[in-house]
Amino acid sequence: METLNKVKNKIVDKVQLITQVNMWKKNNQKIVFTNGCFDILHRGHVEYLAQAADFGNKLIIGINTDISVKGLEKGSLRPIQDEYSRALLIASLEFVDAVILFSEPTPELLIGSIIPNVLIKGGDYDPTCTDKQNKKYIVGSDIVKQNGGRVEVIQFVLGFSTTKIEEKIRKA
Repeated sequence: METLNKVKNKIVDKVQLITQVNMWKKNNQKIVFTNGCFDILHRGHVEYLAQAADFGNKLIIGINTDISVKGLEKGSLRPIQDEYSRALLIASLEFVDAVILFSEPTPELLIGSIIPNVLIKGGDYDPTCTDKQNKKYIVGSDIVKQNGGRVEVIQFVLGFSTTKIEEKIRKA
């Protein structure tokens, strides 16, 4: 049970996360943040998150709650897995240091609370976009940049997405 408890202990609430981040920052750790639904963990997610981890010392993953996913227009059947299951799977990855669920439509408040050194998103975003109405805009990028941080984009692994996997399963 020791290993399972280590994984479960990576799933934190906002107060725990802020305390942890403050400690990491005191120890000069570079904090990296990314977020998503992570509905069906697949190769694309693992490669994306592993690359994100390389941008710093501590990787924090924000995961949309079930209610939040429903508001993202991902389809009526999403999320496929419940929020705790998705968080547990992401927390089980060795290179992930903390996982937090957020129920707001975007992680902007969360990003403002932790102010990571590096904010990462996938290849369909543009780190130079400043128009908050544009789909390519990275939520929280203004906060990170104003605090001396970086915003980075990691390209997708072609052919690997939850939507494509969902479509493949339906055809089977």
